[in-house]
Amino acid sequence: PTPQHIIKALKRAVDDPANHRYPTYSGMNDFKDVVAQWYKKRFNVKLDSETEVVSLIGSKEGLAHFPLAFVNPGEIVLVPTPAYPVYHISTLFAGGKSFFMPLVSENNFLPDLESIPHETASQARILFINYPNNPTSAVADMVFFDKVVEFARENEILICHDAAYTEMAFDGYQAPSFLEADGAMEVGIEFHSLSKTYNMTGWRIGFAVGNRKAIEALGTIKSNIDSGVFQAVQLAGIEALRGDQACVREMVQVYAERRDLMVKGLRDAGYEVESPKATFYLWVRVPEGHTSTKVATRLLEDAGLVVTPGNGFGEPGEGYFRIALTQKRERLAEAVQRIKAVVY
Repeated sequence: PTPQHIIKALKRAVDDPANHRYPTYSGMNDFKDVVAQWYKKRFNVKLDSETEVVSLIGSKEGLAHFPLAFVNPGEIVLVPTPAYPVYHISTLFAGGKSFFMPLVSENNFLPDLESIPHETASQARILFINYPNNPTSAVADMVFFDKVVEFARENEILICHDAAYTEMAFDGYQAPSFLEADGAMEVGIEFHSLSKTYNMTGWRIGFAVGNRKAIEALGTIKSNIDSGVFQAVQLAGIEALRGDQACVREMVQVYAERRDLMVKGLRDAGYEVESPKATFYLWVRVPEGHTSTKVATRLLEDAGLVVTPGNGFGEPGEGYFRIALTQKRERLAEAVQRIKAVVY
């Protein structure tokens, strides 16, 4: 559940009639100020809250609207696969064409930028990346982000980094921001969500930060499509970002325990799975000789378990299935026993 101090902040804000009116499209100044302060404290990235921050009705909304600001019909967008489907869908909504970049284990589930044809790269408008990654749970380091900045400069591409899972990191690992890379502010924008960090999935609040022209363009799209984030929710978001972060540490510990339980159980059952540094996902190889869909179907029919076949996130996801660690430990322990009972 959402931490109590955030819920209490919402209740106070809802009681104030001043918050019942239409909000500003780009977000309350106080909310954007706190976002900038959080970024400085967490990533040592300095932001101008007035021009380099925009509030979102969840990061998915911003990701979905972003190509509308920069992609004309027929233009190319570089999209990872397997990936969160909104990158490709938002490209289609803008009339663009997705050039898919396979994320494979041989390259640590990072896109191979050098394999993109020069003609394609030079014509592309946007490059989507997402680390820590959904669905693979892979992480990226600053060496990779530096390469992305260089690639963007060489090809005049705008980088769109989905950073929704940076705070869901384990064992002392701290996920970096793409905007920490030298020159990243000149070529990119980064999306964050309070959904994962503070268990606020249903509240629909997030933000985008980065290049001021990109932020301005996204804000212009939003001003013609939506009416901004309910002010009471923004005030709760301020409490989340500015308040005691012990709730985040406690949540991370809960997910780490769930991860350890599931990883051990899956390995004992004969599955190949890495123990992720971040996210609440496990990216599990299917048994040899089987497909993602076949394994997902077998687990559903024989064990009553719902997992997501990897090919549902894109063709290179074939050979894997994804497990989300969103159930309680006791429920996951039961799932492990059911998995062990399935015979292929």
